[in-house]
Amino acid sequence: MAWEKFNPNLAAHDLVQDMKWNPEIRKQFKTNEAAVLDRYKMSPEERKAIEERDFRKLYDLGMHPYLGGQLSRFIWGNDAGKGAVEASNKLVASLQGHDRDIPKN
Repeated sequence: MAWEKFNPNLAAHDLVQDMKWNPEIRKQFKTNEAAVLDRYKMSPEERKAIEERDFRKLYDLGMHPYLGGQLSRFIWGNDAGKGAVEASNKLVASLQGHDRDIPKN
């Protein structure tokens, strides 16, 4: 999770930025995540980490900490920011290796 691992070229960064600014993409992500992920040129590891909600792996791959937090809110919170505490708790659990117990949605 250190800054020396930051990789500005991760496609997940583009995904999160697109989701931040486009409510339609957020809606599609919730209803058909695979179709949305198909639009981005992700490495297999990067995509698998998103699908498995493995934020530790995403950060090891170079995910920006701010954007990782945003992604967790899109997955476990909602568009208006409600559920942010739950999203944060699940993000921390994933980072601590407790992600096997975290429901996908």
